[in-house]
Order: sequence, then structure tokens, then C-alpha cells
Amino acid sequence: MKTTILGYPRIGNQRQLKKICESYWAEKTDKNTLLDVGRSIKKDNWILQKESGIDLIPSNDFSFYDQVLDTCLTFGCIPKRYNNLKQGDKLDLYFAMARGLQKNDHDLTAMEMTKWFDTNYHYIVPEFEKEQTFEFFSSKIVDEYKEALALGIKTKPVLIGPVTFLLLGKEKESNFNKIDLLDRLLPVYCEVINALVDLDVEYIQFDEPCLALNLNNAEREAITYVYEKLHAEFPNLKVFLANYFDCYGENLETALKLPVDTLHLDLVRCTSQLDDILESKLFNPKTKLSLGLVDGRNIWKNNFEASLNFISKASQKLIPENIWISSSCSLLHSPHDLDLEHNETNLPAEVKQWLAFAKQKLEEIATLKGLSSNYKAEYLTLFEENKLANLKRSTSSLIHNQAVKSRVGSLNDTHSQRKSNFTNRQQEQKKVLNLPLFPTTTIGSFPQTKDVRSWRLQLKKGTLSQKEYDALIAKETEKTIRFQEEIGIDVLVHGEYERNDMVEYFGEKLNGFAFSSFGWVQSYGTRCVKPPILFGDVSREHPMTVKWSKYAQSLTELPVKGMLTGPVTILQWSFVRNDQPRVITCNQIALAIRDEVIDLEQNGIHIIQIDEPAIREGLPLRKEEWKNYLNWAVKAFRISASGVKDTTQIHTHMCYSEFNDIIENIANMDADVITIETSRSEMELLDAFVDFKYPNEIGPGVYDIHSPRIPSVEEIEHLLIKAKNVLPKEHIWVNPDCGLKTRDWPETKTALINLVKAAKKLRTEVLEIA
Repeated sequence: MKTTILGYPRIGNQRQLKKICESYWAEKTDKNTLLDVGRSIKKDNWILQKESGIDLIPSNDFSFYDQVLDTCLTFGCIPKRYNNLKQGDKLDLYFAMARGLQKNDHDLTAMEMTKWFDTNYHYIVPEFEKEQTFEFFSSKIVDEYKEALALGIKTKPVLIGPVTFLLLGKEKESNFNKIDLLDRLLPVYCEVINALVDLDVEYIQFDEPCLALNLNNAEREAITYVYEKLHAEFPNLKVFLANYFDCYGENLETALKLPVDTLHLDLVRCTSQLDDILESKLFNPKTKLSLGLVDGRNIWKNNFEASLNFISKASQKLIPENIWISSSCSLLHSPHDLDLEHNETNLPAEVKQWLAFAKQKLEEIATLKGLSSNYKAEYLTLFEENKLANLKRSTSSLIHNQAVKSRVGSLNDTHSQRKSNFTNRQQEQKKVLNLPLFPTTTIGSFPQTKDVRSWRLQLKKGTLSQKEYDALIAKETEKTIRFQEEIGIDVLVHGEYERNDMVEYFGEKLNGFAFSSFGWVQSYGTRCVKPPILFGDVSREHPMTVKWSKYAQSLTELPVKGMLTGPVTILQWSFVRNDQPRVITCNQIALAIRDEVIDLEQNGIHIIQIDEPAIREGLPLRKEEWKNYLNWAVKAFRISASGVKDTTQIHTHMCYSEFNDIIENIANMDADVITIETSRSEMELLDAFVDFKYPNEIGPGVYDIHSPRIPSVEEIEHLLIKAKNVLPKEHIWVNPDCGLKTRDWPETKTALINLVKAAKKLRTEVLEIA
């Protein structure tokens, strides 16, 4: 048997990639230094995998920003607005596509971002035109193979498969289907493959996670066409076909007929598919199977006993040489190294022994190979240690709280119902809040400067007392309130300076969560998050946000929003316990948030935002499973929001999601106001709300906060007019796409001043017409 993985984290074990990229963007570091750090991260990753016992190591899994953007560059899929940059530095072109560019007579918007299947990772969305052309534009995949080869490591280059690449993109013109571009794209794939074959590449990994989706016949035929064509062109190439995040489902017959060397199975997300394949008459026993047994998306130790049962089952039908032991998906979604967690005040020793980060997952894969080999005796100690750790976790008193279980068990329909319908609530809220037409607000956070981050670090180290820290946060909060008053924002926020992360902050204040110090994972580009470890029953002992919301409200006569993260997002953006159904855990969180909402209302906060950007992200990949998920996810949000009076206005926020297919469920959440991302898509995401006749109020984002470029007043007004032409003017709010935490103050100030000016200008024009 052999071992492999589908990909490894690329941010570096100390987030080196984040630091060097941001320094390069700020023009504090030159290109050569940036490239040197990238080479160092790749080298460390390859050597670590080799030393850990991984037989087939991936390359081209590293990226300076995003693997889909890398694919766009590889195949010359570059939107025309960047044409003037194509002859220049490819790295600058690359970052302009990712982040936009507003410099030296350039004013280029960034490409869209959206969620990578059902993860919290964001990818850059390819843009396709009817007459789209492709070319072998970037040699990154070839260059990285050579880099590894120079280290004596023959890798398995990773490519996003052509069908998945097309399906991930967006048609920018009407009257054509992006899948029809395959005949133009595939020859360029062949060029790239030929360059690799010339270097004696043995395996290429083609990622086709679209095989986990409900494909139509044309899309399945495209898969067949691609891999039959590649087999004919490169008969000696060993194609490693990777699907992950779910079963092959109705695509299994197509997959089994493909002339590929190896078929990868995600046996964490779909435990039944190994039986389906081994029992299928279509399965060719000469096809190798890659068993994705070690969870690439969560941090719990593998259960060796269960994994060995899968290996044993495969061994009954396949020779050992035809079995790979692997991660379920790329380890991109896992933190780097549990060994870095020395500070047990952050991560209790009892919880730590249940965990495995990316480095430890490499060791688990190698150990499973050892336990399945003739040298099994050497690994029996590790097997017994694994068995004991899993047993201790299942019986730990840290996990179970009977009072929480009873409260969830007593939930009924009244807990998820507001007292009145939206129309009645809207009338009552207008009387209390007295907001103008096109009210302006922000999504919650304001820039977290180096000073703010340093205060938090000093507090943790004990060099700053809690009293001193609170005084600094209070001063920063007041400064932000005064700025918002000064520029004329209608509904204020306190800035969230006391918060490290929108999920981590709440996890720190709830029972049932633990925290790592170095458990960073990439969300997009250089944005890294440190998900809480949700290991036990969840409850709230004390108010979590009331202190700072109440303080901010005391500083102004204008309404200040209370800012909370919703139960589905806390669930989805944590490393969640895998020993009970997710719906139970989600309802536990919902009840804790409900208590906080009621406390905020009782302390004079009349607008409360419960962010749920992960509602769409948590949607199962297969449509037949949507209904069950959406029922409990929407109900959990309503449980969190429904304990207040009609006069209290509930907001929610969602970003980078396609809403067309779940708009009815979004409406069923019954939030008084929803704010969404629309600026990068030029208001396209509004179509779903318009076609459905969404009944409640909407804040379509008009300022793309994931780009450093500053929108003009005219640009914002243009977007607002597009919204006004399709939505009732009384229902439109004016706001950025997302929180402003990652932005700098100068650009934030200018952009928000422009936002308020555009809203006031449109307000005046509408009132004059009336």
C-alpha cells in the first residue's frame, strides 16, 4: 500500500504567507523576497511530508492567493479589463485580479469571490465570455514540479479538472453555456500536461469535486469526454481523479467507467461509497482506490479501528499495490501543527489529546499504512494509544451537560416565532426608530489597527491590566461613534474592538469551546481564521456583548446596533464535535444567542444584527439533502431571534452566497433587514430577491471591502439606482458588503463618506420627485 494526500496548508506554520503578501502589497517588501518566502514554505511542506512517510506528495497545491485564480492564470482566462496588465509582471496582474487595482491611472475592480463548495474557504470566480479563448499563460504548475524535483522529490502535480473549472465560473454574457467552452479549454490542458510529461511526471491529480454535485447528462458526458480524450493523448499518464466533500452519487457510474489510474473517495463525508464501488459490476479491480480516511476538514483524531475496517474491506477485493491511504480532501482546511500548542491555558490537555492537525494527520496516514503492513507489530502501541484517546473523549465529563440537553429537548414551535408578522413589525419599528429613506449603516466591525491588536496581545501577556485595556477600548469605541455621527451614518455600530474574530470571540464566552493558539486556517487570500474547537454541550453563563453595546449606545442619541454571530455560522466556522448530530449542537448555540438577544433588548438596544454568512455555505452539496438542513438551520436562526418585542429590529448579514435556489428559506428566516454582498457582482445577487419578491428590507452591499480600492460617490449611486429600480425604495438600506475589520482607516473613511453622500444624494432626488 502507498500513502498520499490531496494538498497541504500553504499559509506556513507561523502564517508566513500572510505576512509577506501583505508586506508586498504595502510596498515594504520586494518581489524576490515574496517569492523566496513562497519557495521556503513549499520546501518545508514537501520535506515534512517526505519525512512523515507520505509516498506520493502533491505539488501546485501552494498558492499566493487562491488555487482557482492560479488556474485562471495557467489557462489565460483573464477578463478583458486587465488586458493592459497582461504584458507586465504576472504577479501584479494576479493580485489585481484578486484584489482590484487603484493606482497609476488604473481603476480595476476585483473578480468575484464565493465559497468553495460547503467550506469557509473563498475562491476567485472565473469569468467566461461566449468567445472566450485560452492559452498556456502561466507555467506555475511546471515550475513548482521542477522545484520539488530539485529537492529529490518527484511529486504529483495538482490541477483543478477542466469540467469543475468551467462549472465554478460565471458566464458574463447571455445565450451560451460555459460547458460549451470545453473544446477550447481542453487543448490547452493538453499543452500543460505535455509540458509535465516531458519532465517525466508519472501522476497528475485532477480535482473534480463537481462529481459530488447533482450533474446533468451534458455535464457527465463532459467528464467522460475529458478523461477519454486525456487517456488517448497520454496513454502512459497515471490520472489520479479526486472527488471530495461527498459521494459520487448518481455520478458514480460515470466515474467508474473512466479510464483513470486512481479514483479517490472521501470516506469521511460518505462512508457508504466504498461498498457501492466494490460491489459494482462496473468497477475494474485494476483501478486503484485512494481511501480518504483521515478527515481533512476537522481536527479530531482518526479512529484507527474504524479506518482499518475500511482498509480491510478494500483489501478483500484489491491487491495492496492498488490501495492508497489518504486524507479525505486537501489539508488546506486544517491547522498546521498541534505540536505548536504549548500554552495549555488556551488548549486544555484533556482536549488536546483528542486532536490532530495537518502534521499529525500525515502521521496518522503513515500509521494506518503501517498497521496494514507486514510490520504491523511496530505500530501496535500507536494503535492502542489512539483507541484509548477516543475512548476517553467519549466518556469525558467535559463534554456532557444535562441541563443543556434538557433545554434543547424542551424546544417547541413557539420558540421560533416572532409575536407579529413583518408588516406589523415594520410599522412599529418605523415609529420607534424614525429612520430616513435609504438608511445608512455598516456591517459591524471597523478597522482593527496594529494598536488595537497589540492591546489584546498585551492583555493576554499580562503587561496590560483589564482596567487599562477596557479604557483603551472605550476610547477607540467613542472615537468610532463620533466619526459615524460626523459623516452622517444613520445606524451606528460600536466597532467591535474588543473582538478578535466574529466566531472566536463568542466561543471564548460560551461553555463547550476550547481554543488553540496556532490553529490558523486560510479563509481567503491572506485572511486567516482560528476556528474554535466545539467539543461539548454549549451554554452561556454571562452576557457576552451587552457591556460594549450599552456603552456605545450611551454615547449617542442615534441607534447603535447590537452585533452577534448567528448559531449556524458559529457551528459552521468552528471545528465541530462529530459525536452527535449537528442540529443538536446548533440548537444549543441558538439558545445561548437567544439569551444574549433578550439581554441586549432589555439594556436599550433596539436594533440587533445576528450575522449568518454561513447559512448558504452549510448547504449539503446534493439537493435531495437540502430540505432537512434548511429546516433546522432556519429554525435555529429563528430560535435565536424570536424572543424580542415587535419594536426591536432584527438584522442579519450574509456574504458571498448564491441565493436563487434558497431564497424562500432566506425569507423564512424572517429577519427584518438582511444585508448582502452585491458590489462585485454589480447587483446580480439582487435578482433572486427581486424575482421572489422578497418581503422584508434589504441592504445590498455597495462597497467591496475585500479590495483596497475606494468606490466613488457616482459608483455607489449607480449601484443604488440599480437597486431602487427593482426594490421598493422604503425597503433599501445602504451599507458595505461586509465588516471593515481588515481595512485601513484612511480608505475606510473615504469610502464611507462617499457611501453617505451617495445615499443622501439619492434620498434628496427621490424626495424631490415625490
